[in-house]
Amino acid sequence: MLQLKDLKRLDELFQTMEKANDSFLGYPFAKGFDYEPLWRFLKFTGNNAGDPFDSGSYRVNSHGFECEVVEFFAQLFRAPSDDWWGYITNGGTEGNIYGLYLGRELYPDAVIYFSREAHYSVNKAVRMLRLEHCVVSSQPSGEISYEDLAQQAARGRHRPAVVVANIGTTMKEAKDDAAKIRAVLHDVGISDVYLHCDAALCGPYAPFLDPKPAFDFADGADFITLSGHKFLGAPMPCGVVLSRKHNVQRVVRTIDYIDSLDATLTGSRNAYTPIILWYVTRSLGVQGIKRTFLECERLASYAADEFNARGIDAWRNPHALTIVFPPVREETKSEWQLATSDVSHLIVMPGVTKSRIDELIEAMTNRKVQM
Repeated sequence: MLQLKDLKRLDELFQTMEKANDSFLGYPFAKGFDYEPLWRFLKFTGNNAGDPFDSGSYRVNSHGFECEVVEFFAQLFRAPSDDWWGYITNGGTEGNIYGLYLGRELYPDAVIYFSREAHYSVNKAVRMLRLEHCVVSSQPSGEISYEDLAQQAARGRHRPAVVVANIGTTMKEAKDDAAKIRAVLHDVGISDVYLHCDAALCGPYAPFLDPKPAFDFADGADFITLSGHKFLGAPMPCGVVLSRKHNVQRVVRTIDYIDSLDATLTGSRNAYTPIILWYVTRSLGVQGIKRTFLECERLASYAADEFNARGIDAWRNPHALTIVFPPVREETKSEWQLATSDVSHLIVMPGVTKSRIDELIEAMTNRKVQM
């Protein structure tokens, strides 16, 4: 049993996290979710070891729910009915490492292309996997420069290409065009192409944009990764990866210890995140996700307009939930937990309220006047 001083520390940690959760606006995490019906599962040692689509000797798992979640997104992303496979990951970084691992196994001598706006985990992945890579410049919007991609790829036209397309960049929520990327590579003479789509943020709602960005399997993707703890609102990091099944076959192994096949990156995996994502997808369904996005998009439009009305030069990409503005002062960055590089941004995720946005704008404009 914990001593009183330890119980007090837990209470203090809860209060600190509660306060921080209430004030952040710069990171793409949903708020206001309630998973109380799922608390009872925490008394089990849940472990989704091995392939979720294969049986194994350890049965304290949620493989069935995991398969349903993967199938939900396979249908949403127009995967071929007889050629898809996936699993639930620990988050976007695992998804990017796994996708590039599959690309390497398919084309061991490929050059990896990604834009400078790609998530930092992509750079981490190419170092871990020791992949020869090329960083492509980006447009002011954050979208990849197709002209620079053509120039860079032309130098390596004799080798296969693995390309990471960003479906919602980290700072500006720009979306690369998968079909255009394939066309660029075809034009420079590269026929062996593996297209990895990092849809960590936008994956759940990208199919509902008008026009829809070219990013899914019907648009030429070979691999798609999305995060479950961002727009969907899981309370801990997690994600979903989907691949063309024939590309996964190269890495499948039979594991005697668990009496199962395994093609995953980590082997033992969280059994609770599949339950949470199943709960979300079953609760919302396709129409609920679309409705939630439209509500967020309306609020993002309001925020961008209000920033500009108050003298702050703000903008957003078409249909983006990310509002971009000049870098904020250190005290504002700290108080509102605003991600900042060459720009700062606000991200309107589910649970973000108009009143909180108004408070941020008021704080920024008042401080601007005082400077």
